[in-house]
Amino acid sequence: MKALHPAQLSRQLRTDTSPELKRRRWLLGLQLVGIAAGSIVSLFQMGLVRRLPDLPLPRFDATRVDASEYGYKYFQVPDALFMIANYAATAILVGAGGRDRARSQPLLPLALTGKVLADVLTNLFLAKQEWRYNRAFCGYCQSASLASLASLALSLPEARQALRQLRAGA
Repeated sequence: MKALHPAQLSRQLRTDTSPELKRRRWLLGLQLVGIAAGSIVSLFQMGLVRRLPDLPLPRFDATRVDASEYGYKYFQVPDALFMIANYAATAILVGAGGRDRARSQPLLPLALTGKVLADVLTNLFLAKQEWRYNRAFCGYCQSASLASLASLALSLPEARQALRQLRAGA
């Protein structure tokens, strides 16, 4: 595995029009949706805003959900801050490596797909917990969940290519 020169990596990530990098750009955008959702909720959980606007749908009450004990029960930290860190970690995996990383660094795309799958499963668990504790959902959190689900679908082609590369090298 030969690392790309930083100038080459810069050029590839910014200008390459391959399907792999187009998908990774969409993946990055979806991680930023999760970061934005976590940022909005954290503004509320830390007292910078008093109320969260909600989707005009039944069963959605972000203010109630994100002010509940449920939102503060891990490590004495508002849970939206963890959400920001989680999506940032996934974004780093999206950005790591060049256009041909499935061939040159096959563990990167596999790590990304594994991380996104873990995000989807975690979000399903957390949605269940939101409902269990609050009988309501946070629309911001559920938008991040949808972003994770879309991310999983977008990550699969590169992961399949990476698996083929690993099998060919075995």
